[in-house]
Amino acid sequence: MVQLHKKRLVRHKYHAKPQKVDEIYFDSKKEAKYYGQLKLLQKAGEIVFFLRQVPFHIGPGITYRLDFMEFWKNGDIKFVEIKGFETKEWKIKKKLVESLFPIKIEVK
Repeated sequence: MVQLHKKRLVRHKYHAKPQKVDEIYFDSKKEAKYYGQLKLLQKAGEIVFFLRQVPFHIGPGITYRLDFMEFWKNGDIKFVEIKGFETKEWKIKKKLVESLFPIKIEVK
């Protein structure tokens, strides 16, 4: 997760390079690039809209934040996580979210 400290980006523990696009802070270049692709798809009319950092409450004090929730023109809804490195903790949370909610998270 990007840590914002006095309006500065702090280095990520997995060497991801935080990015700022449209005054939005992203955890990595990969996530920022994907955001740009979604904006282009929305402009082209393929995606109706998308949400960022969608919270799923999975237990007392435990929240999973999905990178993107996409609403496509054809009615599809996609749940997308942008990952460069999949940690053991993240894999457990992903499985838990998928077991509690009727969704399938795509990893890109």
